[in-house]
Amino acid sequence: MKTKKVTTVDAYIEEFSPEVQALLRKMRNIILKVASDAQESISYGMPAYKTQGKPLVYFAAYKNHIGFYATPSGHEAFKKELSGYQQGKGSVQFPLNEPLPLELIGKIVAFRVQENLKRVKRTSK
Repeated sequence: MKTKKVTTVDAYIEEFSPEVQALLRKMRNIILKVASDAQESISYGMPAYKTQGKPLVYFAAYKNHIGFYATPSGHEAFKKELSGYQQGKGSVQFPLNEPLPLELIGKIVAFRVQENLKRVKRTSK
């Protein structure tokens, strides 16, 4: 899998097989479609997105899955929809041998965008 430290999302994606690259690009595209003003970077060694200066979501490829990290609140809000996937406190694993649930990912990203907006509005009062 990854062998060197990458500094861009493009470089991160290029580290993987063509099949995994296609999935990672789909993940990236849905995030950027839903959160068009998101700032993209590499953080914790994986693609990371921020809105309003706050963390939004992250994703990473592994041997058998793509990890999606939408903070505990993002996963908690979609607990029922994510119940068929292996999960951690703020993570979910989408198996590489199954289609990515792009619509669900988009809903989670939209939820997190709204959360970040609310957080900024509260702190600016």
